[in-house]
Amino acid sequence: MTAARSLKTPDELAKTSLISSERLPGIRAVAERYAIALTPTVVSLIDRGDKQDPIARQFVPDPSELLTVPEERADPIGDAAHSPVKGIVHRYPDRVLLKAVHICPVYCRFCFRREMVGPQGEGTLAPEELSAALAYIRDHPEIWEVILTGGDPLVLSPRRLSAIMQGLAGIPHVKIIRFHTRVPVVDPDRIDEVLIAALKESGKVIYVALHANHPRELTEDARAACARLIDAGFPMVSQTVLLRGVNDDPAVLGELMKAFVETRIKPYYLHHPDLAPGTSHFRLDIAEGQKIVSALRGNISGLCQPTYVLDIPGGHGKAVIGESAVRREGGCYSVSDFRGGEHEYPPK
Repeated sequence: MTAARSLKTPDELAKTSLISSERLPGIRAVAERYAIALTPTVVSLIDRGDKQDPIARQFVPDPSELLTVPEERADPIGDAAHSPVKGIVHRYPDRVLLKAVHICPVYCRFCFRREMVGPQGEGTLAPEELSAALAYIRDHPEIWEVILTGGDPLVLSPRRLSAIMQGLAGIPHVKIIRFHTRVPVVDPDRIDEVLIAALKESGKVIYVALHANHPRELTEDARAACARLIDAGFPMVSQTVLLRGVNDDPAVLGELMKAFVETRIKPYYLHHPDLAPGTSHFRLDIAEGQKIVSALRGNISGLCQPTYVLDIPGGHGKAVIGESAVRREGGCYSVSDFRGGEHEYPPK
């Protein structure tokens, strides 16, 4: 059965055969803590005959989410430690996050902000809060880039997006505005001329970072939505989370990266999963991740290579954690090729 609207409750999931009646009590317990939403597009992608379906695994809640391990934390990447005013995260010198909304069209089961998003989360910035956030950006001339995230900023109405863009337009030291979104893959029809016109209001350079984790997400409709953004003058980059049971396979991950490039999206970050509560079933060892990423090197185009990163818990920023191809051995270096061969290289 195909959903005609977004599914947001365990009972709606059961009625559309996405969960069995036996699982319903456990899923209801998950819903009491974490938000649920699957758009009709996402529902249409799920293979109900596959109990390990990688799309379902990302969006259909599971009782495993109620298991919290000691190392997990409500704010795994330390946003709060770098939030001088509500809606702003200023972790790096030349850029800030502007979290204007904490609502998403879908709720990923591995979300690192799962304690903040959803109907019971931090909501949308009130007008006075948005004004204070823009004032902070205006008062800090070192800020070169503003990254709209949340929540998914493209769930905001064109009117609200236009107001934010007009507010940023008057800040001369802001040169780049970046949007982090899932909308082109989970609700592609939302990317229309009205929304694109709103994004152009600032007159700044706009980048759009698309979050997708499996090649099946890049449907014809999703690629067409991305084309509308790119053809409007907005370069696109990708963000992917390395997830057990979704893309922890070099063939699947390579297919995804190729699909991005074919859609004119440059692979950017491959995130190691964060220590968000109830997400241990998605995480894999860093060494496993390094092997998967290393398998991409040399086997698929350099255009398709993402940067494997970890957000250091506590708000200390990102670290590149890909396996190094270079080791110092005595007075020389040993360099490994993509086939595993080792080659000596002089120190100068």
